[in-house]
Amino acid sequence: MLTELEHAAKVVGAKQVRRALSDGRAKGVYLASDADPSLTQPFAEQAQALGIPVFWAETMAALGRACRIAVGAAVAAVL
Repeated sequence: MLTELEHAAKVVGAKQVRRALSDGRAKGVYLASDADPSLTQPFAEQAQALGIPVFWAETMAALGRACRIAVGAAVAAVL
């Protein structure tokens, strides 16, 4: 599941994912299970409302590694 992020066109971070969802560019949303639910829940709800699949990563660190960034990530989207 997370391996798709390694090579796909993607955006990472709340601001970028929010923009990708609004623009209709997001094809899948990835959320970290250990991130603050007040941050991740609105993304999960918006993606589901738009019919976009939501995937959960075990940790922010794992999601960050999958996105090939040096820090953890709470939210990312495949474009």
